[in-house]
Amino acid sequence: MADKVRYGQDNPHPLSQLKTELVWEGKYDEYGNRRTVDVAGCSMPLQKIETIDEPRSRCQATGDLFNPAKAHADDFRNMLIWGDNKLVMASLLKDFKGKIDLIYIDPPFDVGADFTMDVPVGQGKEMVFKDQSCLEMVAFNDMWGRGADSYLHTMYERLSLANELLASTGSIYVHCDWRMVAALRLLMDSVFGYFENLISWKRSAIAAGVKTQWRNSQDFLLYYSRSGKHTFNPQRGEYSESSQRHYNKHDKRGTFRTVPLMASGRTAGPSGQPWRRVDVSRRGKNGMHWLKSPDALDELDSKGLVYWNSEGVPELKYYLDEAKGVYISDFWDDIDVINSMADEYQNYMTQKPEALLTRIIQASSNEGDLVADLFGGSGTTGAVAERLGRRWIMCDLGRFAIHTSRKRMIDVQRKQHEEGKP
Repeated sequence: MADKVRYGQDNPHPLSQLKTELVWEGKYDEYGNRRTVDVAGCSMPLQKIETIDEPRSRCQATGDLFNPAKAHADDFRNMLIWGDNKLVMASLLKDFKGKIDLIYIDPPFDVGADFTMDVPVGQGKEMVFKDQSCLEMVAFNDMWGRGADSYLHTMYERLSLANELLASTGSIYVHCDWRMVAALRLLMDSVFGYFENLISWKRSAIAAGVKTQWRNSQDFLLYYSRSGKHTFNPQRGEYSESSQRHYNKHDKRGTFRTVPLMASGRTAGPSGQPWRRVDVSRRGKNGMHWLKSPDALDELDSKGLVYWNSEGVPELKYYLDEAKGVYISDFWDDIDVINSMADEYQNYMTQKPEALLTRIIQASSNEGDLVADLFGGSGTTGAVAERLGRRWIMCDLGRFAIHTSRKRMIDVQRKQHEEGKP
């Protein structure tokens, strides 16, 4: 009888060396090798159906539909693409690998959700039921045919392609709800290099739910970057009433609050020297020092920005009309779901508010950057990107989504012209 294998420090058991990972059916092949995305088998040329430069009515009036002097100096055109986003991304790699600055995706949330919906007809007063098309039926089976396993493998392939499309300074936001956020985060950890934030969006105070659990009132945004050296512009929101109450002092210039001009700890530099007879080195248990040099303090005082409190300690005036607003955190409770009476309302079931995409696009891209939405839906990402001066690419498998986005983008373009911002 052969000796039983003994495991220990000199012969560790294989299971003891495994790293934490998310495993689903289809992640590995029958030989134990990690399956890769078949980019070569998915890539195919895009077929241009139409080019829209201006609303038709304006073009007929001016006769300059394809005026070469007007735009497209870099030969780039925003693109709305109809097709499976896996095939679309594989086809985009040739021209856009490492060139997209920001990706936002809002994939289906519900396990088992399909592509059926009620669609408005005419002026939207009548609704008809839209069943799945053949293409949507195949996509539905790919995504949910084996439940969560299918969904995770579908998302793994698309996230892997999205990672290749991202620029080195690019970032991605994946929109999800409470059901898939944990699994998607583990999945994204294995694809993207840098986890940045988990953002909670409080959709509404009136939350859906049942009597057997807490009511669900928030969605989540998984925010990752390609390299950690990503574009980020901090966003600010309105001060709360309690924050505004701190602005409780007044002078001829306006309402202000005060902030300290000194901090704890000694320093041998000029900020440790006395100023206006105030010797900060003798204050506090371990001494204090000025946050600015004496010359800078003199300049602030000459501008009337130094306030002497009742204890004779100088503080810096901070005026309310100059306040930029409070830094927005990773909990967003100031953006409501879309009201059916809102101008942006498209009668599209999964439509997200423009305010949500405005915050994401302003924070993680700059003017002229390229933004992509790979589950385009009603076209909110493109509409916001167009307004904010970003270039954009959107795609969706649903014909109704493409028609909705197309009409919406033409309306945005027309409004931009009316405001003198073509």
